[in-house]
Amino acid sequence: MRPECYREVHNADRRQQRSTCRASVLRLVCAVAILIAAQNMSVTHTTAAEIYPSKPIRMIVPFSPGGTSDTLARILGQKITESWGQQIVVDFRPGASGIIGTEISMRAAADGYTLMHGNLAQFAINPSLYSKLAYDTLRDFVPLSLIASAPQLLVINPSLGAKSVKELVELAKASPGKFNFGSGGMGTLAFVGGQLFKSSSGVNIVHVSYKGTVLALTDVIAGQVHMLFSDMPIALPHTKAGKLRALAVTSAQRSALLQNMPTIAESGLPGYALVNWWGMLAPRGVPQPVVAKLHGELVRAHALPDLKEKYANLGVEATSSTPEQFAAYITAEAARFAKVLATAAKLN
Repeated sequence: MRPECYREVHNADRRQQRSTCRASVLRLVCAVAILIAAQNMSVTHTTAAEIYPSKPIRMIVPFSPGGTSDTLARILGQKITESWGQQIVVDFRPGASGIIGTEISMRAAADGYTLMHGNLAQFAINPSLYSKLAYDTLRDFVPLSLIASAPQLLVINPSLGAKSVKELVELAKASPGKFNFGSGGMGTLAFVGGQLFKSSSGVNIVHVSYKGTVLALTDVIAGQVHMLFSDMPIALPHTKAGKLRALAVTSAQRSALLQNMPTIAESGLPGYALVNWWGMLAPRGVPQPVVAKLHGELVRAHALPDLKEKYANLGVEATSSTPEQFAAYITAEAARFAKVLATAAKLN
């Protein structure tokens, strides 16, 4: 081989060696960078959990003040404040059957300092009523725990005269279109309760929508609205005072807290069953250690005897679940209410 050719081959070999060496070094640098990033992420998440919470926590309630969600949020917030030493700020964002507050919560920073005190209406009913929701429960939120459940209470203005569900149905059938029922909006359980009552009994009653169930309840007391499927905590005090008459609970079985109150199903509308539930969620992206810490605190708080007693005095049962169980429950409830609403729509 001529010297010139030799030098060309030799130089080519050296360039190839240098290229291979550079590639190896680059791979090594990348691997180290990935390892450091992973370690930093782990440290960051661990540190976040260790110092969390270091400032007040906002708990969004997407319904009007004075309702059941308000009362439950305040009771729970006080227990968490006592445990963690950080203030729980209840932030009311009512409107559009809970949609407004839910969207605000969805867009909040995923740092564990904004929580959603949600219920069945937002996550199991709204998806079937509204075709274009900005939020998706399991895509945009991390379910933390189921926290409470309770049936609705069918209440009427005492001047209506009915002493039972059977008598109420007879009155409504005798005057089609003259009786009405109130609700806090289309996505609320009060709305679904009334729609199911119509489809189950065959009565013609008119829906009157309000910006909150408390407002609807006020008009039932005033005699402006005839009936309401109400959360028990806001209705029970008025039934005890004689301002409202309770006819039945909406659960499949009688409530342990109102054992003498019949169910709607046993009052002549077999198969009628509705139970409201509440749960805590956080925006998607909250670090897993913070999720675990929040879940543990919710389980602890809802096992406290005095919290259980306060809930029970409102007609609500305190409960808890794992995040996975709550996610599965939301999915199952959404599927169930899709069928319920579709059936009610066909029969109305």
